[in-house]
Amino acid sequence: MGNFLKTQNNFSCGEISPDFYATNNGKGLSKLENMDVLESGGLTRRPGLKKINDVVNGAIIVPFLISESEKYLLVIYNITIEVYHNDEKIATIPAPWHSDDLNKLQYAQRFDQMFFVHPDYSPRILTRKDGVFSVNNFVFDETEIGELKVPFTRFDNTKDISIAISSSDIDYNHVTFTTNVDFWTDDCFGMRLNAAGKQWVVTEVKNARVAIAHTNGEFSYPQNPVTDWTESVFSDKRGWPVSVSFHQNRLIFAGTKSMPNCLWMSKVGDYHNFDAGTGLDDEAIYVTLLSAQHHQICTVVSADKLQILTSVGEWAISNSPLTPSNINVVQHTSVGSVTTRYLPPQQIEGRTVFIAESGKDIRELDLDVLAESYNATDLCVFAKHLMNNPVSLAYNQNTHQLFVVMSDGYIGVLNKYTNTDISAWGTYSTDGEFKYVCVLDNFTYVIVCRDGISALEKFDTNCLKDADEYDFSYAISALPMIVNGYCPKKIRVRKISLRVINTKTIFINNYRLEIPNDVYVDDNPGYTGDLSMNLLGTQIDTTKPMWTITSNEQLPATILSVTADGYYSL
Repeated sequence: MGNFLKTQNNFSCGEISPDFYATNNGKGLSKLENMDVLESGGLTRRPGLKKINDVVNGAIIVPFLISESEKYLLVIYNITIEVYHNDEKIATIPAPWHSDDLNKLQYAQRFDQMFFVHPDYSPRILTRKDGVFSVNNFVFDETEIGELKVPFTRFDNTKDISIAISSSDIDYNHVTFTTNVDFWTDDCFGMRLNAAGKQWVVTEVKNARVAIAHTNGEFSYPQNPVTDWTESVFSDKRGWPVSVSFHQNRLIFAGTKSMPNCLWMSKVGDYHNFDAGTGLDDEAIYVTLLSAQHHQICTVVSADKLQILTSVGEWAISNSPLTPSNINVVQHTSVGSVTTRYLPPQQIEGRTVFIAESGKDIRELDLDVLAESYNATDLCVFAKHLMNNPVSLAYNQNTHQLFVVMSDGYIGVLNKYTNTDISAWGTYSTDGEFKYVCVLDNFTYVIVCRDGISALEKFDTNCLKDADEYDFSYAISALPMIVNGYCPKKIRVRKISLRVINTKTIFINNYRLEIPNDVYVDDNPGYTGDLSMNLLGTQIDTTKPMWTITSNEQLPATILSVTADGYYSL
């Protein structure tokens, strides 16, 4: 039998998986719910939620920050976008995407425009002009004769197809395309092809081998079927860009259903021009990821390099400036990203954080000491038990928190302060289920579903409850005690002491600690000092935490340290 006096004044590891209970350095917890880890290593009760408005079930939220005075939140749901400014809805506009499409909707902002892409839809642009919001088709630049500056290619499954071009009964500029095998389908309508020195648009599909196409200007009918024709890489038949970004003043489109491992970069400063031209330095660029594995591009990220996250690995293009003759694309790691939905990578202290394909890892792309190669560090290696099919994530730079919404309705929260070596996971829960998260202007917004009704809400330090009516409790639990490397068989706790600041409620092992009555005056911030409780009894099952601190009262609490005094037997 021996005495112990254990103080924990640093909770910088947050909640850790049971796998690491025996090896933790004394800075972890077995439970951390609805509390945040401070930069100092202490703990404080999370903010409450302020309700903004009811929203349609299944909606997603996207930040749209134009200037200090123009900060908008987009609530996107079935063929509709609602625009919020200063937490007030100011506009409702039509959009093309249905509810089932939203999981794969990606976006990138440039000045006062938001570019949206989806593999089943042509790109769209959300614009604000004279205070009016609208969603419009992305339009490629045209030549003087109306030909679009789009990328063209010859797809592998058309290598043996030839096109005979003959007159039609419409007019001179409409012709009949006849292929030697079945090719034309209903989704070929609107497709663009290059053939016989002209660009053509399919205006009608008559059957599997015959279609009507239109061109502008004069042309000559070829005497023989055309074998060296190409088609636009973007179409309803071939698919539309999966991802969008901006890098070095180029618009980047990446991945389609037919070309999942390709990127297309616009002309410098001309985001609607994807014509490769003669290969001058500022002209458009086309890149293919070459690997023995099948790489499906999930998203692209403009960081210190152009990062390309695929289904099985992470690539980067480091050239600066990017030119058609100066492209070096290299695979750095082999983790892979989630393909079933868009989970936007987050920039945390200059590093790109993304959800791995497994759904159990959250990786951080970090350059090595030579700034040449990326490593993909696992940020949740000690808290795998908290990762359960992430469905949304966002980083709040102001609070140093990464929020990851899980499919079962809670939020995994990473409190990360590099300067004080804090990387602490915990969870947020509420009465209901969290569905989506985003950050705008240092505020963290969420969509919460309660009793089948969804609402837009935001975390607010002035709120003690959720949505003014829903209580929530917090809980922290110690790790099972280890003494001098041994697991005790029995523990007798004589006293537990806490050092707190601005605290009005606290329970230890379900026993309330007495706090001076004068702190309950409204303008009193709370008690600051030491609190303690004696004679907490004997613990036989030492695999359980020695202490659990909770409260279900809607009052503030901040804990700086916990000290346990008692004796044990081995």
